[in-house]
Amino acid sequence: MRRSFVVLSALSILTVSIAAYWWPSALWLFVIILPLVVMGVIDMTQSKKAIRRTFPVAGRLRYVMEDLRPKIYQYFIESDTNGRPFNRLDRSVIYQRAKKEIDTIAFGTQLNVYDNNYEWLSHSLNAFDNSKITELPRVLIGGPECTQPYSASLFNISAMSYGSLSKNAILALNEGARIGRFAHNTGEGGLSDYHLQGGGDLIWQIGTGYFGCRYPDGNFNPELFAEKAATPNVKMIEVKLSQGAKPGHGGLLPAAKVNEEIARIRSVEVGKEVASPPSHKAFSNPIELMKFIKQLRALSNGKPVGFKMCIGQKHEFIAICKAMIETDTYPDFISIDGGEGGTGAAPLEFSNSVGMPLRDALAFVYDSLTGFNLKKHIKIIASGKVTTGFDLVKNIALGADLCYSARGMMMALGCIQALECNKNTCPVGIATQDPKLTKGLVVGVKKVRVANYHYETVKSACDLMGAAGITDPDKLHRAHINRRVSPKEVQTYLDTYPYVATGSLLKMPYPQAYKTLMDITSSQSFAPRFDQVNAMEFDWATKPTGRDLSLHDPSLN
Repeated sequence: MRRSFVVLSALSILTVSIAAYWWPSALWLFVIILPLVVMGVIDMTQSKKAIRRTFPVAGRLRYVMEDLRPKIYQYFIESDTNGRPFNRLDRSVIYQRAKKEIDTIAFGTQLNVYDNNYEWLSHSLNAFDNSKITELPRVLIGGPECTQPYSASLFNISAMSYGSLSKNAILALNEGARIGRFAHNTGEGGLSDYHLQGGGDLIWQIGTGYFGCRYPDGNFNPELFAEKAATPNVKMIEVKLSQGAKPGHGGLLPAAKVNEEIARIRSVEVGKEVASPPSHKAFSNPIELMKFIKQLRALSNGKPVGFKMCIGQKHEFIAICKAMIETDTYPDFISIDGGEGGTGAAPLEFSNSVGMPLRDALAFVYDSLTGFNLKKHIKIIASGKVTTGFDLVKNIALGADLCYSARGMMMALGCIQALECNKNTCPVGIATQDPKLTKGLVVGVKKVRVANYHYETVKSACDLMGAAGITDPDKLHRAHINRRVSPKEVQTYLDTYPYVATGSLLKMPYPQAYKTLMDITSSQSFAPRFDQVNAMEFDWATKPTGRDLSLHDPSLN
């Protein structure tokens, strides 16, 4: 192959040289030939890529095709239902609702309703017409110690930092949130000028790096936090314990990206590498976490404070619940991020194989809070591939009070699922800091699309609730959602996730599914106390088998 290239190059140069003797214009062929020869020589002499070294020039086509493969697959090969992470049907309905185009479908469903995991809503003959609603439902967030409760939408923008997203993307999201009266989570990158400029409601996320409220050594700075928490646009504070895309994994901001603007926003030094540790320095056990939440609530003058986590080891959440009881301190909300959550960049193993999926995590958290009689104080926010009205209804039925969406909101901005978020080459100017790309995202147009998408999605959820004979999201029940688990068996969410009786974890005997978890947990530590139980008998998979609709809504008996 190398020899063939050398022979072909020599023959081409010789042929053109001879031809130019009679036709001088033939010299123009060197404009094509010489660059190819130079490329081939470079390929033959470099040592990093074997295919280029062995197949000069021609070997480059392999990398071109590799780059084109996702685009070719998405547009020419995949069906409307088999795309990943989001299929064409889900992407299309987001685009249609954002642009206020027709979002109905013709000729019936393309889904195989007899496939395992096909899900549907149980409708009612006593349906309500919720399509004419003028005011979308809202949820009041704020527990006993909160003096500035926040009235939140059912559907909000999930955590995405400036830096991960462009300034134009942040501006469009925040201005869209202002138009639609819903909340925009800042992500752990801090309160940027672009979050504040749009005038939308903000949920300020505090991560393990304490960006925007830290001392130079990386520890939490209460004075700086209090100053920024007083910002009128900041409606709630969220402490990020872990995220679904890469739970238990810290982040790293390379020194080259820490310019003066990023350094000011994140309270770090210009030109120095910044690491987000995998865990917090401000607390090390559940009791200290509750004290930190109480401190943040006081420093923010009573604004709602909560935490976000992806469920990993169940006993850790039980330990947190015990700490709430012991300290008589409660977060105002808990955000549950499913293991299917997304991010601009995460290791493959963490994205694919770490973290409990949202459906299981949400049911566990709701049941645990109910068992400790804590749910009355705490609202639950669900996050993880939430894009449609049915996603909202499913999660609320499982136990959520409201939902976040990240990738759905990105698609409303114009994301085409190019899967280049981690390369700074996002073609639509969302997940990039390249000014040549970001200028393609026009804030004035995209902010309206974000607001449209939000409104139409919540409205579709209300329509679905009306079909089930429900006007209030609080009336959604696990029995309303059905799931095919085999060709001949259908279960409701209630069958799969039976409710736990209110207060049943405050006294013995505990529900069977929680017995070992209760035995091995302490409010003093996130670590399990295996000395309290025979480890050989420990069964993480224990599940309840009873069914009792009356535990949640006696009217469904």
